[in-house]
Amino acid sequence: MTLPRLLAVLAVASAAACGTPRDAAKTGTPPASYYDTTGRADVFAGGVRLIPITTPKGTFNVWTKRVGNNPKIKVLLLHGGPGMTHEYWEVADSYFPAAGVEYYYYDQLGSYYSDQPKDTSLWNTERFVEEVEQVRVALGLDSTNFYLMGSSWGGLLAMEYALKYQQHLKGLVVSNMMSSIPAYVKYAEEVLMPAMDPKVLAEIKAIEARKDYGNPRYMELLVPHHYEKHLLRRPAAQWPDGMNRALKHVNNDIYIPMQGPSELGASGKLERWDRSADLKRITVPTLVIGGTYDTMDPKHMEWMAGQFPKGRFLLCPNGGHMAMYDDGPLYFGGVIQFLKDIDAGAPAK
Repeated sequence: MTLPRLLAVLAVASAAACGTPRDAAKTGTPPASYYDTTGRADVFAGGVRLIPITTPKGTFNVWTKRVGNNPKIKVLLLHGGPGMTHEYWEVADSYFPAAGVEYYYYDQLGSYYSDQPKDTSLWNTERFVEEVEQVRVALGLDSTNFYLMGSSWGGLLAMEYALKYQQHLKGLVVSNMMSSIPAYVKYAEEVLMPAMDPKVLAEIKAIEARKDYGNPRYMELLVPHHYEKHLLRRPAAQWPDGMNRALKHVNNDIYIPMQGPSELGASGKLERWDRSADLKRITVPTLVIGGTYDTMDPKHMEWMAGQFPKGRFLLCPNGGHMAMYDDGPLYFGGVIQFLKDIDAGAPAK
């Protein structure tokens, strides 16, 4: 899961995201039509649209932004958290336009650029699925062009959406997310925690046992010993601006009830979430992406790809949880190749 309280130690200078697209992502200059805004209602706002979402608690607006113009390949990006923002996805600007991919940034309800209602009953997976469906309809996406791409919590949400609405999808990308929260917790307990310095881990666990999550020492320990090793693999002082803004804008009123306060596991509403047995029901072409150093188990994510009837796996060998930064050229090169293959009718695997 993406991680919220890091802002306390991230009052540092940002650095540019890494990477120049590898050959798989180099597709030359997009056609002139990619930049054609003729007849687009969102041209005055630079592609931004506020979309009204109907919920059991009333109607609220969510923020979206369109980039590019490709009637055959349209990617809706789902951010992590829950409760983070689209901002860490801005690295896509370095790769998708050159490949001619039309894509949409989107802040889910409760996130920084969208409305932020206070009713906690809205923060559940089923309602978020219905929200994504309403966004799809409003944007005019359908099975001839619609690719749903989610990372972390966004990957969980993408799987849930596909299980209910895959008839509207052309393809699915699940990035850095396992199909089971219990399996994620087990991986953290059996692999990630034992790899830590035992004294550091003991101090972290003692803080968690006291539920003293606001203690500055908690982040002082987690940043060098966990985040810089498994979240985004470079010194936090070099993290890109989009990542820092996403962390700054996280809504803990959503994140903590759903994910839980600990950064080494899950204890919120999602604690027992497990769709491993249902992956075989998702029959659209699906790409699963994992990182060797991910907070999520890369072997589990490779296994997931084999469960999808039309699954494909991409391992980012230098990647942590934010592999789109750690291994940007490989990550986006693989995504673009997947999109192009599906568009051309090539086999998914």
